[in-house]
Amino acid sequence: VCLTGTKYGCGGGGCGACTVMISTYEPASKKIRHYSANACLLPICTLYGAAVTTVEGIGSTKTRIHPVQERLAKCHGSQCGFCTPGMVMSIYTLLRNHPEPTSEQMMAALAGNLCRCTGYRPILDACKTFCKVRSTNGKCCLDQEDYLFDNEEKVKMAESQPKRTLVFRGERVTWISPVSLDELLDLKAAHPEAPLVVGNTSVGPDMKFRGVFHPVLTAPARIPDLNVLKYTNDGLTLGAACSLSLVKDFLTNAIAKFPEEKTRVFCAVLQQLRTLGGEQIRNVASFGGNVISRKSTSDLNPVLAASNCVLNLASRGQRRQIPMSDIFADGVGNNAITPDEILVSIHIPYSRKGEYVSAFRQAPRRENALPITNAGMRVLFEEGTDIIKDLSIFYGGAISTTVCAQQTCWTLTGRHWNEQMLDEACRLVLKEIALPGSAGGENVDYKKTLMVSFFYRFFLEVSQSLKTMDPCHYPGIPMEYGSVLQDFKTKMPQSIQIYQANPSQSPQDPVGRPIMHQSGIKHATGEAVYVDDLPSVHGELFLAAVTSSRAHAKIVSIDTSEALKGAGVFDVITAHDVPAANEFYFSDDPEIIFARNEVICVGQIVCAVVADSDVHAKQAAAKVKIEYEVLEPVILTIEEAIKHNSFFEPKRKLEQGNVDEAFETVDNIIEGEICIGGQKHFYMETQSMLAVPKGEDKEMDLYVSTQHPAVIQEMVAASLGVPANRIMCHVKRVGGAFGGKILRTGLLASVAAVAANKTSRAVRLILSREDDMVITGGRHPFMAKYKVGFMNDGRITTVDAKYYVNGGCTPDESVLVAEVSLLKMDNAYKIPNLRCWAYVCKTNLPSNTAFRGFGFPQSGLVTETWITDVADKTGLSPEKIREINMYKKNEQTHFKQKLDPQNLIQCWNECMEKSAYYSRRTAINEFNKQNYWKKRGIAIVPMKFPFGLGTPYLSQAAALVHIYTDGSVLLTHGGIEMGQGIHTKMIQVASRELNIPMSCIHLCETSTTTVPNACASVGSAGTDVNGMAVKDACQTLLKRLQPIIRKNPTGTWNDWVR
Repeated sequence: VCLTGTKYGCGGGGCGACTVMISTYEPASKKIRHYSANACLLPICTLYGAAVTTVEGIGSTKTRIHPVQERLAKCHGSQCGFCTPGMVMSIYTLLRNHPEPTSEQMMAALAGNLCRCTGYRPILDACKTFCKVRSTNGKCCLDQEDYLFDNEEKVKMAESQPKRTLVFRGERVTWISPVSLDELLDLKAAHPEAPLVVGNTSVGPDMKFRGVFHPVLTAPARIPDLNVLKYTNDGLTLGAACSLSLVKDFLTNAIAKFPEEKTRVFCAVLQQLRTLGGEQIRNVASFGGNVISRKSTSDLNPVLAASNCVLNLASRGQRRQIPMSDIFADGVGNNAITPDEILVSIHIPYSRKGEYVSAFRQAPRRENALPITNAGMRVLFEEGTDIIKDLSIFYGGAISTTVCAQQTCWTLTGRHWNEQMLDEACRLVLKEIALPGSAGGENVDYKKTLMVSFFYRFFLEVSQSLKTMDPCHYPGIPMEYGSVLQDFKTKMPQSIQIYQANPSQSPQDPVGRPIMHQSGIKHATGEAVYVDDLPSVHGELFLAAVTSSRAHAKIVSIDTSEALKGAGVFDVITAHDVPAANEFYFSDDPEIIFARNEVICVGQIVCAVVADSDVHAKQAAAKVKIEYEVLEPVILTIEEAIKHNSFFEPKRKLEQGNVDEAFETVDNIIEGEICIGGQKHFYMETQSMLAVPKGEDKEMDLYVSTQHPAVIQEMVAASLGVPANRIMCHVKRVGGAFGGKILRTGLLASVAAVAANKTSRAVRLILSREDDMVITGGRHPFMAKYKVGFMNDGRITTVDAKYYVNGGCTPDESVLVAEVSLLKMDNAYKIPNLRCWAYVCKTNLPSNTAFRGFGFPQSGLVTETWITDVADKTGLSPEKIREINMYKKNEQTHFKQKLDPQNLIQCWNECMEKSAYYSRRTAINEFNKQNYWKKRGIAIVPMKFPFGLGTPYLSQAAALVHIYTDGSVLLTHGGIEMGQGIHTKMIQVASRELNIPMSCIHLCETSTTTVPNACASVGSAGTDVNGMAVKDACQTLLKRLQPIIRKNPTGTWNDWVR
């Protein structure tokens, strides 16, 4: 349908870039239900009878834009813009259901949407404008029902739809959607291996990412028995196909309806539901699917099992009920449910007098993150006592499924709820729940600590509840422990951005003003075009890379025979198809397009398949068989590289003063070591390129998502063996880059270009998120060893350090990153005597590369670590140590650059004053004295960050400005628009210089055809260098116009250029 506004970000429901609104008729309420969902996980077969609204459906520049789109753009809520359509649809869907949402509802609606550019503040600024009182006429643009469901006729149409079984047959899969339970049971008997699919949040990722194939899929979502939501005499019954959002709403209503004593189970389940996935996931994921999967990572299963929930099962000719705890009885997810049985519903009981239930989870993040460990716990006391009558403790995340601490519970039954019971419970739990050595990659000791901590928290909660029930008999918990019982709640951030104004500046001069991003509205309407949005070229092929599964191995053979037999497969591309350079020597070690005889990391491209569709290409790529012979050593870590003396040359060193002598005169010396992990770029738009052969003179157009078109042109030309003037590289905009779209993109563009050259067809290469994460590197893992000498008054006089950078398997930019880490290691501090070495480790990981900060985040963290170490040793506060050692007068840095620190000092003093730092620290200290477990903190850190790159020629730029006779101006320059708004800023500069409105100036794209040999947009320098180029170009044109202007000084711009 050519609607490209909905973006592919991750393919797994984790980023929200593909959010759409689904509208379905609910027979029970006889209303239309609107909900947000991730298009990447939503099988089209599930949408029979539903309406799908994409970002194009709510507004466009060709018709009218919706207030959500307008406000998001005007509040500067888009930068690269790739996530913006998903943001818009999440907000829009919320407003369709709640025209006046609370800030909590708005935060929940956006919890499933990621943005890598903005930091969310401007997005939330736009959201806040909807959380206000309605306009005076009481009407809102959102009051109207969607035109698809705008009258009773449409509802009647939905009601009159005949209920019939739906069968959809695809190329490989058959989808069956029955309408009755009996029919479902017959299908289950006929296709026992066919999974039941409701939200596709479990089966979908398995099929997409893990190679699981199901020829038949059964969709039971339309069966009334599986969608029941009802109150019973002893609890609630919830259908297995009910979405988690419906369950959440139903439990919320039940909690409001019944007394607290009866709803403790509901509250515990609801607490887990609030952070289980984002809104889009909860809107489609089924309650029963979460149970039946028995996954260790389920946040619901431990609390449901602990709460004595009951599963209602059905098979042909039989109905039965089993306690949910039965399916976890042996700790491995046993066969309590037989293969021919269907989970129809789950019964959640009311809690009883003297019964307490809690649920816990710990994850890397509160939302949108799988748990490291979770738990569900329940205790029932003998009436009127603190004697345990019944106890249930279930843990998830510990082993392969939810597990019960059954022996612990039996042993503690009959005991008083006191400190002695707590001590024994912790000991018994650790003894009973045996964690495997690896524990899913997490630290085993950490998981054990969490398990004990959860029970301790449960102990405190119950103890406090007992005190509330009978303060005379039960002491409760100490007052300073009280804060630990308060849950952390995500609140709408309260922040503001203030723009400096220059009173003397002309109103017509846009420079320095908060101008809306020139593409902001197009971002919000989905009209902004990225590489994968470009229309298909006739005969276009899709490319899928075949990557190494070994870190270091010899390639014995490559068997492509099965792949070539695949449907739609056109060819397989290998190193033998590269016409010229397969390797690029930017240093002593090469960057490689296709591995030829040996692979040096997992994810290295060995060959590629081109086919008539993306699906066919990926299917065929999976059939390529590569035989390896493992080579030694396999080096993955910095420690292993040091052991094997595996480094890229050259090693770098910076030194000033006499370090060794200085250590002999200091009062104190500290030594330490710090290890810093790597980080993936996670640009929202994955590596994307389209190579289009022109058909003559070996010309080729490349449409690439890159920060450096010139290096793409250079590498592709070298790989094809043609002059650079035959390769035209075009970049309209980039959906985020952060340093990750330079050399790696050049290699991938060469893969696509080689395929296009061989097939004489256009070739599109859009990496899946999984392939992008495997093939590309990221921020460098870093290890530092330091020795610091200082005086008792806090003055740091000498530092000796060694930095080790994990560069991966090829040099890329790693040596330069190491150099920058040395150059910026002083941060804002004057260290008289300093010596530091930097080593780039050669390992068998995908090559790490440039990333925002380019070495400074790592070395800056090291510096701030020893600053706080010195503070601890001297007894002074960290901010005092920072003040003492900060640059204070005009002097040279350790890399011989003159520095005037007045701005640094002024900034520090203003921040200290405006933040009321010391009064806030006093309040924090007081809070920490009164709260034993929950703590607050505050810190202030100065930063000196030189921008740009040290070599002068890397800071050159060029611009091309065309003035047309109608007065319009076409502007282009060498900078890349990737979210920083460089195109908007260049138009501002041109507007000032030419003294014409911004509306008269258009910027089409960045291209090697207009501005050759441009430097990469990196190092926070793009605006400065390109801005000067635009300024220079405009001034050159104005000089040429001067004779005409002098002849007609009262004329207008249009008069002069006509």
